[in-house]
Amino acid sequence: MNTDRNTMDAWMGRIDPEPDSPRWHQVIVPFSTAAAPGAVLLGFACDEGVRRNQGRPGAAAAPAAIRKALAGLAWHRSGPAYDAGDVVCTDGDLEGAQVRLAQNLAEILAGGHFPLVLGGGHEVAFGTWQGLAAHLKHNGERTPRIGIVNLDAHFDLRDPAHAHSSGTPFAQIAEAAAARGWPFRYACLGVSRTSNTRALFRRAAELDVLVREDREITPVTLPEVRAALDTFIADCDHLYLTIDLDVLPASEAPGVSAPAARGVPLVLLEALVEHLRDSGKLRVADLAELNPEHDIDHRTARVAGRLVHLLTLNG
Repeated sequence: MNTDRNTMDAWMGRIDPEPDSPRWHQVIVPFSTAAAPGAVLLGFACDEGVRRNQGRPGAAAAPAAIRKALAGLAWHRSGPAYDAGDVVCTDGDLEGAQVRLAQNLAEILAGGHFPLVLGGGHEVAFGTWQGLAAHLKHNGERTPRIGIVNLDAHFDLRDPAHAHSSGTPFAQIAEAAAARGWPFRYACLGVSRTSNTRALFRRAAELDVLVREDREITPVTLPEVRAALDTFIADCDHLYLTIDLDVLPASEAPGVSAPAARGVPLVLLEALVEHLRDSGKLRVADLAELNPEHDIDHRTARVAGRLVHLLTLNG
């Protein structure tokens, strides 16, 4: 592994006297290439893409905040968990940081692990996808059908010809997939119509994106959304789940780069995450856009920790 920062010092918290009462900080260990397959946390301490997208910076501090929120959570896994450290972008070289993220991620995947990347701005997505793509290519898959499921208020399909940012990763992925002759399969759930221009909705339609707006995801419509996801999943070989925390209502996730006026409540978001986790096709996931500088009472970090716990619960 070639991460820029060791993060094991972050794992601390209470220790309960009762038997069989471990918490995350007591169980997680440093990652090594010889480690038995398990869940691997990899940080992406970067908000250069947010800065370029004219958002409010601060997401570079997110991996540390998520680890702190996760450290004291009760441990319910049966398999191991590892911390692989952070990829750090401190010099404005977003593209270089994405390459390092992809390289580390491919190495983790090669060991049979489930990687969970802790962003960082949503520019993390291009690095995550590149890592999965490199792993599949190395395994001899010529035209893998990678299904990207983005739980997000934004499409992030802006034209990357102007500048690579947190608003362009899925357009970059579409271009990279086309250059490889691979299909581009993208689902964006939780989209806010008021936060995406008509041009972006047209772009999504041109790319045949599965779209569900925030107002279309309710307790009543949840079965239909799951059914649409099942159709999408059936046409994919592998799944990559990316969660932009600004998909949640601002009351549940105030500490994000762009708080949502409406959003999709956590109770519904968790149901979708569980559905994807249990599909048997999920290969990698990441979290994006936590901004600790604006996080009231650490609410958003706590949600992120809960989502990490949920995604890794099966192991």
